[in-house]
Order: sequence, then structure tokens, then C-alpha cells
Amino acid sequence: MTNPEVLIDERIAGLGDWRGDTLARMRALIHEAEPEVVETWKWRGVPVWERHGILCTGETYKAVVKLTFPNGAALDDPAGLFNASLEGNVRRAIDIREGETVDAAAFRALIQAAAALNLLKAAKART
Repeated sequence: MTNPEVLIDERIAGLGDWRGDTLARMRALIHEAEPEVVETWKWRGVPVWERHGILCTGETYKAVVKLTFPNGAALDDPAGLFNASLEGNVRRAIDIREGETVDAAAFRALIQAAAALNLLKAAKART
């Protein structure tokens, strides 16, 4: 079985355009925010970042790089980064289009908040 980090590296390199650059940049921010994050590869080719549960997934489409937070609705987003999957009451996503940038500090804060929420849920599950 191939190492998930290698598969993500290959995905980024294979894109060969702005989407690969964007996914690589967001991946680096995830690691800055949560140095102990675990990278996994799920659902036939989706990069996933986990810490006490899934923090976010990184999907690439023709027009967007989508970072989906499975529990995003429970996270404070004062910078308004969430701009997709807003209709539900659980998930939230950030769609990044070519030429767009994401506020790095606000994104790192979302990653840290997602990790804290996962840790809280894990602690409650143990009691």
C-alpha cells in the first residue's frame, strides 16, 4: 500500500497547474496549524487531513480546489472563509478559484478550531 503522503505529493504534481499549487499551499498551512496532523487517502483519491478525526478534505475540480470541513458548521468563521456547502447544518467548505488567495491566519485558525472540536468530541466519546 502506498504511503498517503506520497499519493498526495503525486496528486499535487500530477495536476501541474494552479490547482496543484493551491492544494500544496493549503496543505502547508494545515501542517503549520497542526504539526501532528495525519494525512490519509480516502474515497478513491481524496486527500484527507486528520487529527482526532477528520479536519478537512482536499478535492480538486476543474474550476476549484475545495476544502471541506465535515463539522464546519460548528466552527466559528469570523473571516468568512466558508463559501460553499452553506445550506446544511454540518459541513462547510472553502472553494478556491484560480487567482484567489485565502487568509492564511484565518485558515490556520479554522484548522486549529477543527482539531479542538475533534478532541472535545473524542473526549466526550470516552466518558
